[in-house]
Parts: sequence; structure tokens; C-alpha cells
Amino acid sequence: MSFSRDFIALACRKGVLRFGEFVTKAGRRSPYFFNAGLFDDGASFDALCGFYARAILGSGVAFDMLFGPAYKGIPLVAGTAMRLAGEGVNVPFAFNRKESKDHGEGGVLVGAPLAGRVLILDDVISAGTSVRESVAIIRAQGAAPAGVAIALDRMERGQGDVSAVREVSQTYGIPVVAVATLDDLLAYLAGNAESGAELAAVQAYRDVHGTYATQ
Repeated sequence: MSFSRDFIALACRKGVLRFGEFVTKAGRRSPYFFNAGLFDDGASFDALCGFYARAILGSGVAFDMLFGPAYKGIPLVAGTAMRLAGEGVNVPFAFNRKESKDHGEGGVLVGAPLAGRVLILDDVISAGTSVRESVAIIRAQGAAPAGVAIALDRMERGQGDVSAVREVSQTYGIPVVAVATLDDLLAYLAGNAESGAELAAVQAYRDVHGTYATQ
């Protein structure tokens, strides 16, 4: 997708995508780190949600509403709903609280009632914990998960030989839509003459921990 490279470039400019030595949740030493929480100003966050909207619409996934798991999914689902509305696709959205509220409207859900086909928005998929919890919430309300939209598919092995993204897709029988993948990151680095060291490090890491297919 043409916008995937633009997304990678923005992530690098904002320091959302950093290179060095980092330890992932899986305990692996990674030469890069992605932190979507650093899209922390109006312009960059608006652009991020625009990329989500374009990826979702381009995927062809059928959905009736959006769901954002707490906490990072909360601003994502609101911002993306606004950008989708700007494209003529006006859908309701909801998100959950980490703790149930015992006053006012109460409960753990905020926003529109979960109904129909629900698209989950998150930043990345690592262990799949957030997706598992989201699917349970959606099904408990009598709705159906339609898919998951994420910012970056690291194309990294999960518990077995396939990627964490594919494990989620296979487990729940739903597609995973990514704004960009590790392939897009490698292509971006390959096109930057000053990124030779980063390119070599990311490729070496992929050779050990990665996969060469998304879904």
C-alpha cells in the first residue's frame, strides 16, 4: 500500500519507531521498538488515525462498528471513527474500562452498545492478550468480532512457527489488517542511504525471530 511508507516515515520522524537495542515482551532483544503512544500531538495523531481509516477501507473487511481496548485503543477508536466519517463511513464506536464503574451509567463499556460485526483497533499484536480480552467482551454482548486493525505487523513468530498475527487470525477466524508490516519497514530502510546499519540489524533479527508471510 502506498501510504504504508508514509506511515513508516512519520513514525521515524516522531520517534515512535526507534532503532537501537530493546527487549520485547517475549524477552527477545530487538533492534527496533515501536511505541504508538508517542503519536502525542494533534497533527501526528490525526495522521495516524487517517492511516488506520485508509487501511481499514482498503482491506474490504465488513464491519458495523469499532471497538478500542483500554488504554491505547481508546483514543485510536475515537480518532479513527472521525476519520472514517470524513470518508463517508459513519460508524459507532465503543471502548472498555480497566475497572468497572459502580456509579452513573456503571459497567465496563463506554460508547455505543456492542452489536453486529465489531472491528477491534489496537497498536500491535504481541502475545494477543488484548485481542483475546476484546473478543470475550464482544461475544459476551452478543456481537461478533469482525477483525483486528493494527498499526504495525512485526511479522514475528508467536508461540509457534507462525506469526503472532497469524495465530490471532487462525484462533478467532478473523482477518488482521495492518497499516504497515515489517516488509514495509525494510523497504523504507533500504531506500534510505543512511540506514544501512539499521537495515542489516533488522534483517538479521527477522532471520532469527521472524516469518516471511503475514497471514
